[in-house]
Amino acid sequence: MNRTVPHAEPPGRRVPGRFRGPFTRWPRTADAVLAATLFLAALVLEDAPGDAMAVRPLTRVLSPALLLFVVAGTALYRRRRRPVAVLWVTLAAWAPTLGSSYSTMGGIVIVALYSVGRHTDDTRWSPLGVAAAVAAVAVDGLLHSYPWGDIGFGAVVMSGAWYLGRRLRLRAERAARRRQEQVAEARRIVTEERSHIARELHDVVAHRVSMMTVQAGAARMVAAEDPRGALEAMAAVEEAGRQALDELRHLLGVLRPEAEGEGLGPQPGLADLPRLVAEVREAGLEVTVTGGVRAPLPARVDLSAYRIVQEALTNVLKHSGPGTRTEVRLRSEGDGLTIEVVDDGRGAAVRSMPAAHEGLPGHGIVGMRERAVLLGGGLDAGPRPGGGFRLTARLPITGEPVTGKPVTGELEGEPR
Repeated sequence: MNRTVPHAEPPGRRVPGRFRGPFTRWPRTADAVLAATLFLAALVLEDAPGDAMAVRPLTRVLSPALLLFVVAGTALYRRRRRPVAVLWVTLAAWAPTLGSSYSTMGGIVIVALYSVGRHTDDTRWSPLGVAAAVAAVAVDGLLHSYPWGDIGFGAVVMSGAWYLGRRLRLRAERAARRRQEQVAEARRIVTEERSHIARELHDVVAHRVSMMTVQAGAARMVAAEDPRGALEAMAAVEEAGRQALDELRHLLGVLRPEAEGEGLGPQPGLADLPRLVAEVREAGLEVTVTGGVRAPLPARVDLSAYRIVQEALTNVLKHSGPGTRTEVRLRSEGDGLTIEVVDDGRGAAVRSMPAAHEGLPGHGIVGMRERAVLLGGGLDAGPRPGGGFRLTARLPITGEPVTGKPVTGELEGEPR
């Protein structure tokens, strides 16, 4: 198989901090100058007594030899695109001159061998070309009665040129693979980060919209009998919508590379739990919070704990409705934090629409479990034997993945 290997970096593409010589900046021009220089050197130089080189008068150059020089020099110009073919053409042009004063195309063959190693990964004809070049050096040396040391040196130079080109090609391919892996890793990180942002959006918007829906429904029900209460409920809807938009702008700002971070507020944490509980109480849940945690928590643990509680309360509001008794329990255990959210499942939504959400798939528990697993913890969720729902999340205080299989629960009950 003869496959020419493309350059690891296209000509003209600048790599910061890297020297770019003429063969990289202007490949065609540099190859033309190289081919012309080696053609002229083979044409006007010849061996002289005492291992010296002498200038050959152009009037002494025979027409057949001149034709062979022209063929080899012209072929060398295409050494990047057809390296194996160029090597065999130069060898064929060199062969008739072996043992004569015109056998001065060794430099052209050396460059052709380097080009084969540098620009193709052919495994059939390239080694044969190297062997043919070494054999040609041996034949020329024997015909000229050169010492065996000189013949061996010439063979080493020929094979060394091919080996040098091959090493540079392999190094360029490894560098190209590393760059591709870095690009792929960067894309994976971006995709993962966008998934995290999507979960943040789900947590924020679902919580706010659920409260807005419940409050709007309550306002509609009491509008005729208690206009003032309806106005207060609609004001709460307006405030919840305004907060949802604020948090939405905050999270979407992450997706804008040019966005300035000066106007962005801090991420919520367990210190904001009282405000969250007050909001869901306004929506109708009967929420109590027990226990506590040691402060301060790492930022991402604090954020994940808050989001898990927020999503769990949103699920209770969505699936059980107002009037549901819910308890949030926080415990610090060793180097971990345990969060339990338990409800009795006896809210208004269950009493009026007992099968409203049965069988509907949801992303809430999936998102909470992913948050816990990313921190090296786990999450269990499922219906309670006496009714209601229990969610238990375990988060390491360090916020780093732990060894072993994370503790996760199967969702065999109501999907939330």
